[in-house]
Amino acid sequence: MSKGKVAYFYDADIGNYHYGPGHPMKPHRLAVTHSLVFNYKLHENMKVYKPYQASAADLTRYHTEEYVEFLHRVTPHNIQGFAKSLTHFNVGEDCPVFDGIYDFCTKYTGATLQAATLLNNRSCDIAINWAGGLHHAKRKEASGFCFINDIVIGILELLKYHKRVLYIDIDIHHGDGVQEAFYLSDRVMTVSFHKYGNNFFPGTGDLFDIGAERGKYYSINVPLKEGMDDLSYELVFCPIIEHVMSYFRPEAIVLQCGADSLNNDRLGCFNLSIKGHGRCLEFVKKYNIPLMVLGGGGYTVRNVARCWTYETGLCLDMDVPNELPNSDYLEYFGPDFTLHPQVVTKHENANSREFLDSLVENMHSLLKMIDHAPSVQMQDVPDTLPEPEPMKNAELPVKPDPES
Repeated sequence: MSKGKVAYFYDADIGNYHYGPGHPMKPHRLAVTHSLVFNYKLHENMKVYKPYQASAADLTRYHTEEYVEFLHRVTPHNIQGFAKSLTHFNVGEDCPVFDGIYDFCTKYTGATLQAATLLNNRSCDIAINWAGGLHHAKRKEASGFCFINDIVIGILELLKYHKRVLYIDIDIHHGDGVQEAFYLSDRVMTVSFHKYGNNFFPGTGDLFDIGAERGKYYSINVPLKEGMDDLSYELVFCPIIEHVMSYFRPEAIVLQCGADSLNNDRLGCFNLSIKGHGRCLEFVKKYNIPLMVLGGGGYTVRNVARCWTYETGLCLDMDVPNELPNSDYLEYFGPDFTLHPQVVTKHENANSREFLDSLVENMHSLLKMIDHAPSVQMQDVPDTLPEPEPMKNAELPVKPDPES
């Protein structure tokens, strides 16, 4: 891929937000990821953009005005005055009110919106926003550490220029918020690979959760058991996505790369290596269809940063050395200080070959039920965001080389 075809969203402050002591969701992982990306000098091969802050009008393209207004007004200091609203909007222990909550939401959503704008304008082939991918948020409420569903808002923007958009989710948790948003649509196919059963959050996404009305057969769910390893994941991911591409023929793809499907995640129970996780991105990328790459879950900070750095390299067709560069957070990665730590299996693989083959067969049977690439009457395109300007080198967190 030629230089300049990958766009990367970077906000120097995004890692400073804090959900609260002991909370597993740590925006700090974004600061660590950015630090690795810049110290590996990956930015030299892509255009870097500072995210636009989404407006209330942007957020209410999906969410209710009442909910957005609540997020705008509530703070840790006035929370007592919102007692009823907290319950109503499912804000509390999992989705706490923290300092800067609204700004945090507008930054990660603004980046996803601008990623869609760049893809719509064909200004890049791949747009990366590791701060985005918050797939659990619902239209009227928070859920699973997610307040605003940037993915839904980004897909709505992509639909202005693309007849069909494919959403793929490799987070260990079901992409329920995105599925719900497009459950009745045949223009968006959602495909989620996730742990299912034994009360695993969010408890949705079984085999027969397939969409409704015009969207029937356009929600594809691949419910997996604990212990998925690289080979098992590839055995289901590659053939299912191949069938999806053949039947649905998307014009744009959004890939949610939640890193909680990695081995040794604080909340996960899969055994994927970073290369195994990245294999999914490689497989999707080879179709050369406009691609938005988003973050998502991931609760072991050092491994999230490793994974998303490696996958930034994959987007650039660059071999990223295994030895980590010097950075502000190098001590996080001891004792090995490598990009690809040894996989230590903590969960026995409960997914037999027969089970995985049956999942692929089931998905293929469902896909046969859809119209091949449903035709869409495109309307006049509504107003769109202005094209963002890339950041200058002086604005990036990099030190010039001594010889330069």
